[in-house]
Amino acid sequence: MIEVRMVKYKPLFLLISAVLGSTLVLWMPFFLRIPDLWGLDFSGGMMKVWANFDGPNYLTVARTWYDKTAIARNFSVVGPLEYYPAHWPFYPLVIFLTDFLFSGPNAMLLSSLLGVVFFYFVFFKFLVREGLTESQALLLGLVSLVLPARWLIVRGVGSPEAWFMGFILLSLMAFADKKYWLAGLWGALAQLTKSPAILLFGSYFVYESWKMLMAKKIDKENIKALIGVSLIPLTVLGVFAFYYLRTGDFLAYFHSGDNIHLIWPPFSTFGKSVSWVGDFWLEEFIWMWLIYGLGIMKLAKRGKKLLAIFGGVFFTATLFVAHRDIARYILPVMPLALLGWKETIQKKEFKIMLAVLLVPSLLFAWNFMLNNTAPIADWAPYL
Repeated sequence: MIEVRMVKYKPLFLLISAVLGSTLVLWMPFFLRIPDLWGLDFSGGMMKVWANFDGPNYLTVARTWYDKTAIARNFSVVGPLEYYPAHWPFYPLVIFLTDFLFSGPNAMLLSSLLGVVFFYFVFFKFLVREGLTESQALLLGLVSLVLPARWLIVRGVGSPEAWFMGFILLSLMAFADKKYWLAGLWGALAQLTKSPAILLFGSYFVYESWKMLMAKKIDKENIKALIGVSLIPLTVLGVFAFYYLRTGDFLAYFHSGDNIHLIWPPFSTFGKSVSWVGDFWLEEFIWMWLIYGLGIMKLAKRGKKLLAIFGGVFFTATLFVAHRDIARYILPVMPLALLGWKETIQKKEFKIMLAVLLVPSLLFAWNFMLNNTAPIADWAPYL
């Protein structure tokens, strides 16, 4: 019996080991302060990793819980004091809890790493549940360590994305099993982590509306499903109430400045007047939307209606995002897109190209991390 369990969990153990190993490789040049590696200067050390957006902002929230007076008095603020409610409270709570064991920036990185391990446990379970063998799930997991390259960066800095994506997958799995309150609970945790989780509720609403339209009636199952996942929008109200207690402004999220980047018409990110884009070298957006969109369509073709609807809603939302970092905004669709492309990923040609892209993905990540940093004047309050 022990031998069977060891064989069953060996691919998952290998995946988690690869996750941890690849993160150490990502951090190593910073830790060693290598002055010249492929023309990149890592002499700034781990402070460069600590300073990557939006890590310091989440760490500030973990230390002050949105108290503007405490923020202004103790921290090297990068933006206006009203900006911090743009950072939702779950990830700062994890940092707060780990801050008792490690210094602030290291607690922040540990919180991210715990989220990444959590995500890959969930992702592996999700893939096996969707009919993949354990070896196939291992392969898709390994691919995600390299592609998309933006994910390689996000999982190595202070970031809530891994927790967010793990909660979304757990919610989708629970909903598919008709465990609607559990789906709502996982969705609520996703909502506590990042504001776009409301799109998950929107996806459930679209899915149940589609079912009612096909059946030409409303039954108890539809109502039960929507009541269960109503925990997600209720969580939004709960966060806003917490903001009111901490800032005196129930709508502090909407008053946090230029952080809601949804703009009409779609594809406004190509408009030269958009403040968060900044240049005209944007061709990669076209390829990104093509790859993600085709992956979602492949799921729809296989009859994965719930997954395709969530992926489609989230994908469509990114068409209205006017921001240079759409590659990060679209990351919650990544697990579904990889599942959609599973046949292509298993081919020899893809594996060869993945090996070719390993080094440039790592160089891209290092270069990005060296430059995407907040100008922290004094690290003392963060330590």
